[in-house]
Amino acid sequence: MADPKGFLTTGKQLAERRPVDVRLRDWNEVYVERSLLPIITKQAGRCMDCGIPFCHNGCPLGNLIPEWNDLAYRDDWTGAIERLHATNNFPEFTGRLCPAPCESACVLGINQDAVTIKNVEVTIIDKAWDRGGVTPQIPERLSGKTVAVVGSGPAGLAVAQQLTRAGHTVVVYERADRIGGLLRYGIPEFKMEKRHINRRVEQMRAEGTRFRTGVHVGEDITGQQLRERFDAVVVAAGATTARDLPVPGRELKGIHQAMEYLPLANKVQEGDFVESPISAKGKHVIVIGGGDTGADCLGTALRQGAASVTQLEIMPRPSDARPGHQPWPTMPMTYKVTSAHEEGGERVYAVNTTRFTGDEDGNVQELHLVEVEFKDGRFEPVPGTERAIPAQLVTLAMGFTGTDVRNGLVEQLGVELDARGNVARDGRFATNVDGVYVCGDAGRGQSLIVWAIAEGRSAAAAVDKYLGGKTPLPAPIRPTDRPLVV
Repeated sequence: MADPKGFLTTGKQLAERRPVDVRLRDWNEVYVERSLLPIITKQAGRCMDCGIPFCHNGCPLGNLIPEWNDLAYRDDWTGAIERLHATNNFPEFTGRLCPAPCESACVLGINQDAVTIKNVEVTIIDKAWDRGGVTPQIPERLSGKTVAVVGSGPAGLAVAQQLTRAGHTVVVYERADRIGGLLRYGIPEFKMEKRHINRRVEQMRAEGTRFRTGVHVGEDITGQQLRERFDAVVVAAGATTARDLPVPGRELKGIHQAMEYLPLANKVQEGDFVESPISAKGKHVIVIGGGDTGADCLGTALRQGAASVTQLEIMPRPSDARPGHQPWPTMPMTYKVTSAHEEGGERVYAVNTTRFTGDEDGNVQELHLVEVEFKDGRFEPVPGTERAIPAQLVTLAMGFTGTDVRNGLVEQLGVELDARGNVARDGRFATNVDGVYVCGDAGRGQSLIVWAIAEGRSAAAAVDKYLGGKTPLPAPIRPTDRPLVV
């Protein structure tokens, strides 16, 4: 145990965020750089090294949290990054983007503030990069086997890195012009600067992973061609098929899916545009959807100079405290104030959009809504609560219904789908087609970044065993003999 009295003598302290009026002027990450360094060892010392560390179970990766908390407390940063990398390929991603189910499962969190696990995690990896402690792990010998990975999000990158280190020749196919999937074009720069992706990609290139951007698998190269060229294929496409809003006026100009809006803002930061083709500048913006993607749209619109931003959510406002039906150590649905919510905008709960109206040129001008309440398993409008609000730009951030591999690739590979429209797989991440595997959102639907990396690591172990008969690769989600579910 790092500090036997740490959880009694040290209060919770988070990373410091830059002032709102300062950070809205740029697209840099919202946190004060290195603000964690003076406080992080004491924060790591709050870990109680529980007899049963429920944080392990809270994290799909099985991160060895008490171990690297202890090492961070003792200033053994070399040991800490070794234990962190033992279970997580990309802690600089998860330490910035994961909603931290591990903290919800922290035993200290039963009656106190949980340990700031994410802050310790991101400090360990940032220190490792600063000190040159993250180097390529080049395999001693090559297996002669080849693997194609479709998709370069966190699941695809994880499976590719693991298989490359096992000695296989891995090619990652990405239809976008840069590697990273939704990490690159779905996450705003102020949440994670893309330099973190770039240096991981360079590490992977040095290890031997090959990347092919601008290749739409299913069109530019077919699934059948992949099966002919490679010994194994891993489908790791992201969940990009967005949920739509079929109401009158949806066809008006100025109404966009979040994944049409957010990538363009990121492309501005990459230098592809001077100004985004879809800009909130001077407009009244409505964001439909109260989740993380909605918050990303909110922060982006504020930085683009929106006249106002209103975020709508059909669900009622969550409670501030953990609900009784979501007891520890589950991850509760509580009211969350992200960095974007600190910066401005209005949040409106328990409302449903009924229609849009526009001007004579077909541009959206107003959004009409009504308050709702949940009755008998459905949302019912509250009579007399209809109203209209200005809307010159609307972004739809209502979640995703699955991947778009159904547009050609599924038929070309011959894989089956499950009842939810995801690629069906058995307990070893194998599809019904020999040598074709699936992991991440393509197999489980939209989920957390930690699930994507965990599935990528586990699928890599399954593929390695398929290619060589056995595998030393770790699998946080243990392969089982569960049959294919369609």
